Amino acid sequence: MNAVLHVSEKDNLVTCLRPLKKGEIIEFEGKNYTVQSDIPVFHKMAVAEIKKGEYCYKYGEVIGDATEDIHPGDHVHVHNLESTRGRGDKQQQA
Repeated sequence: MNAVLHVSEKDNLVTCLRPLKKGEIIEFEGKNYTVQSDIPVFHKMAVAEIKKGEYCYKYGEVIGDATEDIHPGDHVHVHNLESTRGRGDKQQQA
């Protein structure tokens, strides 16, 4: 079973299909990613550098803005991602 799910070439995040442990090496599309902290099943992991304020993509869609710099292998969740979905004060321009 694959450890992660990647849907679109736009995606800078993948969905974890099982819990990932800190220090684990995940091979994905010919690259190796070191998991930076424990990541629960169905949470997100970065597979690209994402600068603070940049869009985060999952399933080919913008799901929010990075609230801090995010690095490959980082857990991405409410501590470093702010949703832009359904917010009238943040216009999506993906």
